[in-house]
Amino acid sequence: QVQLVESGGGSMQAGDSLRLSCEASGRTFSRNVMGWFRQAPGKEREFVSAISWSGGITKYADSVKGRFTISRDNVKNTVYLHMNSLKPEDTAVYYCAASTSTALFTAANMYNYWGQGTQVTVSS
Repeated sequence: QVQLVESGGGSMQAGDSLRLSCEASGRTFSRNVMGWFRQAPGKEREFVSAISWSGGITKYADSVKGRFTISRDNVKNTVYLHMNSLKPEDTAVYYCAASTSTALFTAANMYNYWGQGTQVTVSS
């Protein structure tokens, strides 16, 4: 069992940077693929980024590639999403998720555990 708690959301201006954190509890964190998803009002939840258990492999949605960076600290049981050059279209609730798979899936249904989400709002 893995429990996830996100933090770091807030209201930002376009062009700002923000770092989201997701702290996990559970002995298997270091072996989980971790992902970030987001959901804007009226839209479906979409994949943002994922990272392998070692941190050596990452994947990004095209919409955030080059602006967002995912990382993890298995000692602190925490995964991060560093967001640069924020845009109004990045406004959404951001969710952290953990998968028991070893593959970096982009589909939400491949992730077994979810956090409660943290709101990110970007104004132009």
